[in-house]
Amino acid sequence: MTNKLTLISRNETETDAFGRSVADCIDAGIVIALNGQLGSGKTRFVRSLCAALGIDTLQVTSPTFVILQLYTDGRIPVAHFDSYRLADSDEFLTIGADEYLESDDWLCLIEWADRVIDVLPADRLEITLWQTAETCREFTLTATGHRSLRVLEQLQRCEGLNNGQ
Repeated sequence: MTNKLTLISRNETETDAFGRSVADCIDAGIVIALNGQLGSGKTRFVRSLCAALGIDTLQVTSPTFVILQLYTDGRIPVAHFDSYRLADSDEFLTIGADEYLESDDWLCLIEWADRVIDVLPADRLEITLWQTAETCREFTLTATGHRSLRVLEQLQRCEGLNNGQ
């Protein structure tokens, strides 16, 4: 199996289905690094994943201004970060990010992860989103270690995912 997977989403319904599929394949202790231009669907994907975990989606908003949102009402507790407004990785660590990143109790979802990549765990699932048309998105998933590869392998076996390869 390869450590990369490309998926195409033609609309929000397919993005939501992808989020549900990822939720079905993950456990606590996984770090998902999300990257993509403004409006590419990072927060929509997070909301879909959280909904599938049983988290009240009214809580799930982009944490751009607060940097960190914690959601504890689902199957897995989620630490949702947004690094867009951070000056550097030191600022990310100052808010206590390492406590969540190093814990096997939390699922960490990090929007704009490329801004703090130097302090993220070596084993993470990287998801890059590209807006290819008004409602279309391309998701490129890359596993960087053993745990994230296990998630990617499970996703590759999921039926109904629109594999873009």
